[in-house]
Amino acid sequence: MSKSFYITTPIYYVNAEPHIGSAYTSVACDVMARFKRMDGYQVMFLSGTDEYGQKVEQAAAKNGMDPQAFTDKLSQKFRDVLAFMNVSNDDFIRTTEDRHKTACQALWKRLEESGNIYLGKYAGWYAMRDEAYYGVDELRDGPNGKKIAPSGAECEWVEEPSYFFKLSDWGDKLLKFYDENPDFIMPQSRRNEVISFVKSGMHDLSISRTALRWGVPVPDAPGHVMYVWLDALTNYLTALGFPDQNAEKFKTFWPADVHMVGKDIVRFHAVYWPAFLMAAGLQPPKRVYAHGWWTNEGQKISKSLGNVIDPYALVNTYGLDQTRYFLMREVPFGNDGDFSHDAMIRRTNSELANDLGNLAQRSLSMINKNCNATVPSNARMADTDHALLRDADNALQTARDLFERQAFSKALDAIWEVIGNANRYVDEQAPWGLKKTDPERMQAVLYTLAECLRRLALIIWPFMPDSMDKLLDQLNVPASNKTLAAVTAANCQLVPGTALPVPTGIFPRYAPAETAAQ
Repeated sequence: MSKSFYITTPIYYVNAEPHIGSAYTSVACDVMARFKRMDGYQVMFLSGTDEYGQKVEQAAAKNGMDPQAFTDKLSQKFRDVLAFMNVSNDDFIRTTEDRHKTACQALWKRLEESGNIYLGKYAGWYAMRDEAYYGVDELRDGPNGKKIAPSGAECEWVEEPSYFFKLSDWGDKLLKFYDENPDFIMPQSRRNEVISFVKSGMHDLSISRTALRWGVPVPDAPGHVMYVWLDALTNYLTALGFPDQNAEKFKTFWPADVHMVGKDIVRFHAVYWPAFLMAAGLQPPKRVYAHGWWTNEGQKISKSLGNVIDPYALVNTYGLDQTRYFLMREVPFGNDGDFSHDAMIRRTNSELANDLGNLAQRSLSMINKNCNATVPSNARMADTDHALLRDADNALQTARDLFERQAFSKALDAIWEVIGNANRYVDEQAPWGLKKTDPERMQAVLYTLAECLRRLALIIWPFMPDSMDKLLDQLNVPASNKTLAAVTAANCQLVPGTALPVPTGIFPRYAPAETAAQ
């Protein structure tokens, strides 16, 4: 394969349990990775856990555990939820691994050798929840004289010896980089936010701490551990074999094509990370995509409100692929979204059970009953049949274009437009009537429907792989033909006379009563 694609989730912080936010990011990356693999790319898909920092150290102490044992337990929970959501990551990085410490210390030395690090003293406002430093102009006054960060986190005044990264030298270079790479930060609203922040003036960044021990040691500086974000961001290099730039993975996949992150950490990925990389003589990633947040029935999700959405409960109630579909379909990717059970039920019943599921069930049932359970003859295909198949082919190219912008919901819009056309086609052609008046024409209509379903199932597969595997199996499509190239390839079309199994339903309907306890 000459085409490569590297996509990453953020590494998830292990001071709390996995939730719908991390599942959302992981599923989005998985859909992207699966689409690229099906389209002939060599894909590297990375996820993992961020395990150092003051929050983790304190959470471990609160639970009466050693930090390593605490992170071992929680990291496994994130690994488990990836498998549960059918996420196909190629590697899972933990920042407590030796390979990661090696990569972090190598990057530090490169920054030091390039003259971008100096020893000084830090005195300023630090938000432990965000693991971030804030300028006084970014803070507001909170209750009891507390200073509050833009994120809502409380800040404390910190004074300690610290190594600094000369971020103040990189403002103009970053703005030039953004100008030359207009798609580096997406969506546009996040790009505008980052550019405004950089234009407001860059200050040197404290990149070591002496007040905690749970972190990657700074090389040749006893008592200092690395600032958690310098450590965490380096994971994207670690997984490719850095500091060995001759490693096959590094040569194949760096720079990363997409770092997928939540909008709350876009600054770290779109400001600090490219500055670190350029200062170390490395290429920045091609894109940082910052998606929005979910609310629950109109309310902000929080532990105190007791409305955290558990991905396990969601899947156990509605189904795995139904949940994956909803997360990618409900809101334009990049925007904030609101989860509601009514919306979940509506999309599951209307779009999956009715639009797609019913199209497949009635088409394949008619074939089973009227065509000896074999792929029908295509001898009498007409212009209207070819037009429907062209619609499916065009949906593939539309999806390719939209996937390049991570516009997942719009890709599904284009696919569902074809499904709507196919359902209208069934009603207009009325193959049940043709059975008596023109059996050969009936066969051509049913062939067109089966072939349209094959093409659609391949395009939909990255979103709902289990369900589309069931549909493709009912069409007797061999595994070797489960690629996007096969959508339009003449030699991959259904062959008349091929035996087909008895069709079974793919998407069950759900009634509101089934979610009353949720």
